Amino acid sequence: MSLKRAREVLRVEADAVRSLIRRVDARFERAVNLIFKCRGKVIVTGIGKPGLIGKKISATLASTGTPSFFMHPAEAGHGDLGMVTADDVVIAISNSGETEEVVRLLPKIKRLGAQVIAFTGGLKSTLARHADVVLDVGVKKEACPLGLAPTASTVATLAMGDALAVVLQEKRGFKVKDFAFYHPGGQLGKRLTLTVDDVMRRGAAHPIVREERSVKEALLTITKARAGAASIVNRTGRLVGIFTDGDLRRHLEMDGNISAQSLLLKNVMTKRPITVRSGRLAVEALGLLNKRRIDEIPVVDKTGRPVGMVDIQDLLKAGLFL
Repeated sequence: MSLKRAREVLRVEADAVRSLIRRVDARFERAVNLIFKCRGKVIVTGIGKPGLIGKKISATLASTGTPSFFMHPAEAGHGDLGMVTADDVVIAISNSGETEEVVRLLPKIKRLGAQVIAFTGGLKSTLARHADVVLDVGVKKEACPLGLAPTASTVATLAMGDALAVVLQEKRGFKVKDFAFYHPGGQLGKRLTLTVDDVMRRGAAHPIVREERSVKEALLTITKARAGAASIVNRTGRLVGIFTDGDLRRHLEMDGNISAQSLLLKNVMTKRPITVRSGRLAVEALGLLNKRRIDEIPVVDKTGRPVGMVDIQDLLKAGLFL
């Protein structure tokens, strides 16, 4: 019985969202243009469950390039209405369109000169009549078996808010670098802002050896640097290969009589290795390491000269993972 009910809840809510598609029409376009041309901020208001959804919509708008904040309608009646100016757009959320705390604010908001976008299922309600644009988020029924708890209606409202935010994001030409600017913290911030230059091993920690040198010399250099690999360069300093102890093991398996003293790097190294350019995101290097199943990747400048080495362990220590 519980599984049947859970599936029914998901079906009802999915149907509620699906029904919104045909409602993305000229009214939706007017709402987008109203916000896009807004010289102030988008102020979202609502109470109860719609208020919680409103906070999320406001947060999504703000993080995707549309300045926004949430205003609690009850607090607005006790001074917070001073946040609203004639340059703002107010998104008012009420499923019925008759929520007392929201409706009470409408004459004040209109008197201030702000424009109102209604998210409601009550298309003939007080909220709808006072709004400049009405977005229909009504549902046939709630997923609650009593038909009382806001479930399908809140999902539909949230989905319409996401659609609005994403369209505005695209209309503003909001790019990855802009998204990174507004998300500097946590795992997401690291993925969007951390570059290979921030985590790569450089200087004494990055062994660079000429291709005509011996394997023994390279091993000593790697050991001294406490590294797992060395960048191998030609006489002009350009990267021509990478050398790890795995390269040596594979070569010795083919010919165990050759010593590391006489073996030259150019005959053992991995030629034309996978590289990453300086300045690229560290998460790109992580993707290459995972895809190629390797542990190190040289970082090169625009001329092909090695400037560092990224080790999988360094990326994991930095908090990056796929």
